[in-house]
Amino acid sequence: MMIKLCVAVSMAGVMLSAPMLVSAQDVPTEYQQVLSTLGKQGDFKDNVLKVNIPRNDVKVTVAGVATPTPFGFGGWVAMTKAESDQQVLMGDLVLLQDEINPVMSALLENGLDVTALHNHFFKDEPRMYYMHVHGHGTAADLAQKLKPALALIGKSAAGSAPAAPAAVAAPQKALNTAKLVEIVGTEGEQNGAVYKFTVGRNDLHIVEMGATINARMGLNTWAAFTGTDDNAAVAGDVAMLASEVTPVLKALRQNGLDVVAIHHHMTATQPTIFFLHYWGTGPAEKLAAGFAAALDQLGKTKAAASKK
Repeated sequence: MMIKLCVAVSMAGVMLSAPMLVSAQDVPTEYQQVLSTLGKQGDFKDNVLKVNIPRNDVKVTVAGVATPTPFGFGGWVAMTKAESDQQVLMGDLVLLQDEINPVMSALLENGLDVTALHNHFFKDEPRMYYMHVHGHGTAADLAQKLKPALALIGKSAAGSAPAAPAAVAAPQKALNTAKLVEIVGTEGEQNGAVYKFTVGRNDLHIVEMGATINARMGLNTWAAFTGTDDNAAVAGDVAMLASEVTPVLKALRQNGLDVVAIHHHMTATQPTIFFLHYWGTGPAEKLAAGFAAALDQLGKTKAAASKK
């Protein structure tokens, strides 16, 4: 598989519905204060503080399939040290429709950037949207700027309403994850009823203000599986260079996976990174083969250039 590009399975993407508790000595002092200010849990790894903002308050169905929070409804923000005493902040907030504009205003009024707003699913009930946030500053300042927006999440009247009844209840039988690992070519992580692969784009050297933008800052490709071997669902995101977009699209569509969104949310980085969201249902092995086919398209441009 061409993607053997320093594959890194990140714990970041899987700690969604049950955020990891960390002891104080594991987290630098300035980041301990961030967690305290925000009233959130998180972890520190690979020079990145990852703060978990799961939407456990919302029960979502996608095309009639009940989907657990780790399947794709775990928001997050991350910070990493940049030049001087500055930090780079990036994040992805999971919002209901009537939360979007109040949260956006709170972010903008407090000096943070909104770099993308999009969907990850079709036929989801209630409709869920994803807002990317970006900023520079000290860790303490960024936490204070972020706090008013986070305080608005989960306060929507729609959030307390039950989701539409699922036509197909989430199955309880475990997936054959060993077979999925064999097909994809790397290990994933189990989080409740979801098995998730998170693959970093460590072949790309993305730097902002001297800070490395790594998998835990959002530069990754992932696939989340739930269901049974015979009747599974997959959802995920592919991080791509411009030259990789069409090959990845072809690989996903040829394997029966639905493309839901194409966008970018790292507006200040070079080269430009595009992100593609996809979804599908069917036998787990077939879905895994589709994800593996998309992975195979990544890294080919750089590899070809290095041979010239």
